[in-house]
Amino acid sequence: MLCYFALVVLFAVNVPIVTGLEPDFAYPLENVTIPQGRDATFTCVVNNLGGYRVSPSSSASGDHSGSTKARVAWIKADTKAILAIHEHVITNNARLSVTHSDYNTWTLNIRGARREDRGIYMCQVNTDPMKSQSAYLEVVIPPDFIPEETSNDLMVPEGGSAKLVCKARGYPKPEIVWKREDGAEIVTRNGQSGGKTKQLSAEGETLTLSKVTRGEMGVYLCIASNGVPPSVSKRMMLHVHFHPMVQVPNQLVGAPIGTNVTLLCNVEASPKAINYWTRESDEMIITNSKYSMSEMKMSAYSVQMRLVIMNLQKHDLGGYKCISKNSIGDAEGNIRLYDMELPKHSKKSGDRRSDDDTNESIDGHRLNGVSKGSLRETGSTLEPIFDEDDNSASTTTRESASPVTISIVLIALHHLLAST
Repeated sequence: MLCYFALVVLFAVNVPIVTGLEPDFAYPLENVTIPQGRDATFTCVVNNLGGYRVSPSSSASGDHSGSTKARVAWIKADTKAILAIHEHVITNNARLSVTHSDYNTWTLNIRGARREDRGIYMCQVNTDPMKSQSAYLEVVIPPDFIPEETSNDLMVPEGGSAKLVCKARGYPKPEIVWKREDGAEIVTRNGQSGGKTKQLSAEGETLTLSKVTRGEMGVYLCIASNGVPPSVSKRMMLHVHFHPMVQVPNQLVGAPIGTNVTLLCNVEASPKAINYWTRESDEMIITNSKYSMSEMKMSAYSVQMRLVIMNLQKHDLGGYKCISKNSIGDAEGNIRLYDMELPKHSKKSGDRRSDDDTNESIDGHRLNGVSKGSLRETGSTLEPIFDEDDNSASTTTRESASPVTISIVLIALHHLLAST
């Protein structure tokens, strides 16, 4: 490959014979920025080049018979390498070519630009003195993760620390932003002061989470961007493992014989637990015409267990257990089911409420309130919590209670005392 010095000698020793206007550039070269792998072009427009002729060094003796037309050359200025003269490519780079599409237009084409192609490109005319113009080629690279230096899914025990690392390459150097996929805040803690910070996003290649709780379990997104599309993101699942925990909303449930009753348990566990129901005798319950079991997912680590007992009978009464087991441990909750007998009373002639109205009231909101053990004390009188929208409850006040209400309360209290 010829060097820049050789080109200077080639052009500088020529003595021009002006047969027309001196060549001049019509437009400046424009800087080019492209992603790696795309094609780059520089266009050089030179006016008055056709009438301008140069002669070899022998012209000093007066012999101008060997004079030639002025030429355009392409040079990579930062490496001082001659790329092409006129339409002839000098360098052995097969990705470079020069087109002369018009009488005064020369275009340098770089196919599939690479990072090493970045630099200053010069369009030069061998006038005396030489004229040139230059522009910069910037080859940018969109971000891409470095797999061997980037974290995958991670598991930590509750109360432990988690370190998520995300490294990306590209040009310019990518910036890293962390977010939670569910939109929740990222919780970071200061190890020395114990202070806690909540933020929707965090910056930096490393995200450190200390004293992790189950609420911080979920998918974390590492997003890398450098202004060159497209930005890229990686999902990392943070698993927080902990002992199962069972919470029973109602430990004492009453229902009349012949009805269907539902028992509930709320379970939190990670890893995922095996959940099942038993009688107090430890006899496991299976799904059949008597029992229907289901689970409703509440979050990434919690479910609600449901046991429906159909057509309640005397032998169905007693204790039930909801049990949760995972690889770390197990936990259970206890529920006692009792018969809530419906009170019987005769219809009085002056009573404005019929038996049907009474039954509807007991089977509706009042029955639900008592079956869940929702009693409150008002002065010296215990009364059920009724739905304010239940018109039938309007006759029961804190100062006085109907015989039906008092009977229900007494029955409930009797079973409460018996169970203890």
